Amino acid sequence: MTGKIFRAIVSVAVIILIASTAVITGCMYSYFGGVHEQQLSNELDLAAAGTEQGGESYLAQVRSDNFRLTWIAADGTVLYDTHANASEMTNHAEREEVAGALSYGRAASSRYSSTLLERLMYEAVRLSDGTVLRIAASRATVGAIVIGMLQPILFVVIAAAVVSGIFASRMAKRIVGPLNRLDLEHPLENDVYPEVSPLLTRLHQQRVQIDDQLASLRRRADEFEQITGSMTEGLVLLDAKGSVLSINPAACKIFQTNPGCVGSDFVAVNRSRDTIAAVSQAFEQGHSEIRISRGGHEYQVDFSRIETGGEAVGMAVLAFDVTEQAFAERNRREFTANVSHELKTPLQSIVGSAELIENGLVKQEDMPRFIGRIRQEALRLVLLIEDIIRLSQLDEAEEMEKERVSLYDMSEEVVAALQPNAAARAITLSVEGDRGEFDAVPRLIHEIVYNLCDNAIKYNVDGGKVLLRITDGGNSVKLTVSDTGIGIPPQHQDRVFERFYRVDKSHSKQSGGTGLGLSIVKHAVQYHHGSVSLESETGKGTTVTVIFPKLVNVAGD
Repeated sequence: MTGKIFRAIVSVAVIILIASTAVITGCMYSYFGGVHEQQLSNELDLAAAGTEQGGESYLAQVRSDNFRLTWIAADGTVLYDTHANASEMTNHAEREEVAGALSYGRAASSRYSSTLLERLMYEAVRLSDGTVLRIAASRATVGAIVIGMLQPILFVVIAAAVVSGIFASRMAKRIVGPLNRLDLEHPLENDVYPEVSPLLTRLHQQRVQIDDQLASLRRRADEFEQITGSMTEGLVLLDAKGSVLSINPAACKIFQTNPGCVGSDFVAVNRSRDTIAAVSQAFEQGHSEIRISRGGHEYQVDFSRIETGGEAVGMAVLAFDVTEQAFAERNRREFTANVSHELKTPLQSIVGSAELIENGLVKQEDMPRFIGRIRQEALRLVLLIEDIIRLSQLDEAEEMEKERVSLYDMSEEVVAALQPNAAARAITLSVEGDRGEFDAVPRLIHEIVYNLCDNAIKYNVDGGKVLLRITDGGNSVKLTVSDTGIGIPPQHQDRVFERFYRVDKSHSKQSGGTGLGLSIVKHAVQYHHGSVSLESETGKGTTVTVIFPKLVNVAGD
């Protein structure tokens, strides 16, 4: 406000000064112009009288830098000029003032110079002998006068601006000072201009209302924080732009952030495509939900639009832990899908082949092939059932007979059994290391080695290698199975030992198997109180390491 008052006063002062200067300059120019024209007319009358009596001799005696006299014959020929050679001058019959004098006895005209800063004034009179005497004088234009007075004008303008500026500054401070000293905490206690009193009264009323509303909001905010702070579910409130308005401690933990994220965009708190899509869908359709994984837990996040008067004013984000539910659902879904697939596929093949034979649609020469297919699929069912029964036995830790086994000899037996499968794909199988003798259940050890070696062949590349290394460490025996195969992606490495879990279902379908091999390996190793670990790199191969402790009672203690 002070600036506006200051600028207004200074602007008015400058405008008045400029306008006054322009008016005064115009009036003075008009007044002195009339005086100059009268003087010029008087000078012409005197010169005409002298020329009538003395002619050229009179004109030759005239010496003046302020005006110029030209004597012109009736035909326009210049007879004499006080400032130039008459013989070199052009005919003046067409000049406005000369033509007027010849016609009317007296005439005047004016013309601007090439620079427009000087005005030439002419006046002519006809003499008694028919000749014309013309007088000429120069007169500065308004522009020339302004240019000549520019320095003093600027000085006056600057001085006036400075003085008006000082005056305006003081006046503005005097006007605004009481307003700046207003005590808005106590509006009715101010002593200011009467015109401001209604405003102060209104401010006091609004302040009372605001204080009451703030107190109520604080109570509600405290209640809200106490309720949401004790929740195990994560709760986030967003405004219409998707910025965080409130976030409880559980949500901070789930989304790995802190209360300082309030005011930030929620998408910046949880940067994922699913979150961006869910927020957008919730604003458009009213509700959406996603599932996210954090710290080994799985959470379901519900996004619900908040509306007031039919318009979206925000969103509520609720996240709750569904880890156990998700794990159970996943296990049930995977178990159902895999068992259904593993049982249904061979049964369909058996039923289909049997129906063809029953209906007499199979030629006699094709009968062995169809019977062989039935036998092969039935064996597949038997193997699957045996694997499930074996896993059940391992889960129940039934006691099994143990004896002294050599891990090296067992590995050679497995390599010999799988050599045809490896040779079909030009895969090299080899065993090296110590004998690795310890007490164990031979059938389980055989299945461990067989399943690991069989997987190394199935998921290898043509022309690859599989190496079985046995290391006797004194208190333990270590088996390492390394291959140069396709490898296992990092996200699958923690789950490959789960029942029916397959990294690549299409590849597993081509290579066969029940999907229980590595799960049997894991449980068989645990039965012997051993440990199994896996290292793999996609495209470079996999190494599985099994460690069996010695002198341990493996009878399910």
